[in-house]
Amino acid sequence: MILLAAETLTVLVDAAEAAYPRESCGLLVGRTSETGTIRVSRAVVSENVAEGGGTDRFEVDPRLRLRLMKELRGGPERIVGHFHSHPDHPAQPSATDLDLAFESDMAWLITAVHAGQAIHTTAHVLDESARQFREIPMRTDDWEPYPSRPALFPDSETPE
Repeated sequence: MILLAAETLTVLVDAAEAAYPRESCGLLVGRTSETGTIRVSRAVVSENVAEGGGTDRFEVDPRLRLRLMKELRGGPERIVGHFHSHPDHPAQPSATDLDLAFESDMAWLITAVHAGQAIHTTAHVLDESARQFREIPMRTDDWEPYPSRPALFPDSETPE
């Protein structure tokens, strides 16, 4: 699972809409717990430096990544993932995304943008074999369990 602040998700969505019709991109900073939950503390937006204009691919500025790695060195946090948008395409990893994925410990957040409007964000990781992505649950930190009500039929009795 990936957990992030609602404000962090807003950063991703705003970047995706601002970059349209190009792909937005950036890095996620945080920690991975012993249970495997990825806790994102912040998103850092990058210029998309992909060749060809970045309309169907992204590349995070390597200078940003190096600067961020230096900043985080020795601390409790690290780069835990990437984010990018898919203009007028679903929030699913593409074949290009799979070709570019090489860090199996990184999460990939993808925001679908349709006609300039962000409509869906999903989270993914590479499977153990690094041959395909698998979707993982994503929640914002303001999520609460659904409300419940008392059982309609106490003691598990059902009417006949």
